[in-house]
Amino acid sequence: MVWIPLLLVAGVVTAVACVRLCRASIAADGGSAAGAARGGELTLGEAAFLAGGPGRVTELTLVSMHRDRRLLLAHTGWATVVDGSDGGDELERAVLGAIGPGGQAPVTELRPAVAGTTCVRRIEEGLVERGLAVPAQGRREVAAGLRAVRGAFLLALALGAVAVPLVPEADRTRVVAGFALPLTASGLCLLMGRVESCPHGPWASHAGRGLLAGLSAEDPLTALATRGPAVLEPELRAALGTS
Repeated sequence: MVWIPLLLVAGVVTAVACVRLCRASIAADGGSAAGAARGGELTLGEAAFLAGGPGRVTELTLVSMHRDRRLLLAHTGWATVVDGSDGGDELERAVLGAIGPGGQAPVTELRPAVAGTTCVRRIEEGLVERGLAVPAQGRREVAAGLRAVRGAFLLALALGAVAVPLVPEADRTRVVAGFALPLTASGLCLLMGRVESCPHGPWASHAGRGLLAGLSAEDPLTALATRGPAVLEPELRAALGTS
């Protein structure tokens, strides 16, 4: 009966990991009910953040400036300033500031530079306060929970592979059935975590996802904000490095 201690280890580790993930998910989405009541309308920048985080906000701003002929996005992956006047909103000024006085910069450098600016952080803070976005700490805890469940699944699989050859052939069906329990539990938790994060990733709470689902994608910029660069023409996808 040497396989029983192995099964107990797999079961305990799986139970702890699944409980950790469930608690993290519930805590991270605790503001959803309040957000549903006072969520209000979303700006394009807010929609972009909920759907794809700070990187999506940067992509939306770059494409918007390109379409307004303030910026040229080349298929080579470089952004060139066409109109460097002080007009535009905070995000556009953040892009121009990140490009710098040279008037050119690679998009791969602009994305993290703009994503870390104060105006993008204000968008996140406002959405979190309204219960529409998951706080950064909540995202980290959910990600850690998913890693723990993934580790528990692999551990149960490995222990099961070790246990099966240790028992007589007549008992192997029972051993496989025993290890199927932690494998099924951790597999279902991973599947639920993946379903919860699609299609908008870890940024939006349930209330935020509800508002995103109500947005029409007929406007090209709204489609970009909610669905990402996949809706763009090939040249712009290449410019953003997403082709």
